[in-house]
Amino acid sequence: MKDSGQMNYQYIDTAAKLSTVSNSLVQRKTVAVDLEADSMHHYKEKICLIQIATRKTCVLIDPLQIRDLSPLNSLFANPEIQKIFHGADYDVRSLYRDFSIRIQNLFDTELACRFLGVPETGLDAVLSKRFNVQLNKRFQKKDWSRRPLPKEMLDYAASDVFYLIPLATELKKELKAKDRLSWAQEECDLLSTVRPNANNEEPLFLRFKGAGRLNPRSLTILEALLQMRDGISQKKDKPWFKILRNQALLNIAVAQSSNPEFLLNNRLLSAKEISRYGSVISRAINKALAVPDNCLLKYPYRPTPRVKPFARKRIRKLRQWREDKSKTLRLNPSMICNKTLLSIIAHENPKTITDLRTIEEIKDWQFQNFGKELLNALKSE
Repeated sequence: MKDSGQMNYQYIDTAAKLSTVSNSLVQRKTVAVDLEADSMHHYKEKICLIQIATRKTCVLIDPLQIRDLSPLNSLFANPEIQKIFHGADYDVRSLYRDFSIRIQNLFDTELACRFLGVPETGLDAVLSKRFNVQLNKRFQKKDWSRRPLPKEMLDYAASDVFYLIPLATELKKELKAKDRLSWAQEECDLLSTVRPNANNEEPLFLRFKGAGRLNPRSLTILEALLQMRDGISQKKDKPWFKILRNQALLNIAVAQSSNPEFLLNNRLLSAKEISRYGSVISRAINKALAVPDNCLLKYPYRPTPRVKPFARKRIRKLRQWREDKSKTLRLNPSMICNKTLLSIIAHENPKTITDLRTIEEIKDWQFQNFGKELLNALKSE
C-alpha cells in the first residue's frame, strides 16, 4: 500500500475543475468518500473539504471556494456507482444538511467490520491491522475552515479516504464468505436515508445530558444558561464547549445561585469565566429565579414502555437465543437483534412465519436468516 507522501491527489477549488472531475467520476463503478468539518472551531459546523478517491487518484473538493456542488449530484444519486464511506452516519447527514445531497448505493466499511465481528472498528485501527498503515490523527481536530490548508493537512485528508476501496474489497469478500453481505448492504441502504435533526425550536435542555434529573427550578435555570451560552457562541462564532463547559452549567443550575463570589468560591466557574461572563450569567439566573412556580419548565419524560407480565418470559427466551447466536456467529448481540425488536416480537408473539413478517420493525435480512429460529425460541420451554 502507498503512504500519504506517495498519493496522487488534485485540489479542486473552482467550478470549472469541479465540472471536469465530476464528469470523470461518474464513469467509475466505485468511489470512496470522506469529509472534514469544523465543528470543533465554529458555532455552526459546516463541511470544509470533501475527499473522493478512485483506485488510483483522489480529489479534494473545497466547498468553501465552490458554492454550487450540484455537479456532484449525478455521482451521489447514481445507483450504479457505489459510494464507500467509513462511519457514514455523520457524513450522510452533513451532505444533506449543507448541500441537499442524497446518496444511493452506499457501502459503509465501519458497519461491515461490525458485521464481521471486528472488535475495533475505527478506521485507524482497521487500516493498521489489515494494511499496516498508520494514519496521522493529529490533524483530525484541526480547523479545516482555514485557508490555505497546509500540505500536511491535505496529505492527511487524502490518506483518510485513499484506502477505503481496497478495504471495502476485502470486507465484501469476507462478508460474502460468511453469507452476511446482504445483511450489511440492507443496513447500508437504510443508513443512506438518515437526515439531520430539523427541529430547532425545541428547548436546548432536551439535548443536554443530565437535564432529566433536575427539578423544575433548576431545569429552568439550566435552559436560561443554555440559551445565554448559545447567544454568546453565535456572536463569537465558537462552539458551545469553548464558551462554557456543560458540567459547569449543570452545577450552577443545581446550586441555584447567581452570586459570582459563590460561583467562584465553590469552583463552579473559574476567575477567567467570571470575568468574561459573570454579569450575563447572573442576569440569566436571576431571570430564571423570578419565574413563578406554575410557569417552571418540566422535563417531558417519555414513559418507558411497560413489559407486560406475559411477555417477560418470552423476552428471556429471545435474549437467551440471541446470546447463544452471538457466540456462534461471533457477533455483538446488538448486531443480530436490538432490545427494542426483541420486546416487540415478545409482545406480538407471532405464531407463524407469516405473523412474524407483519412486524414492521424486523428487517429482511433478520427475517430471512433468523425468522424460524425466533419462532422456535418463543415456543421453547
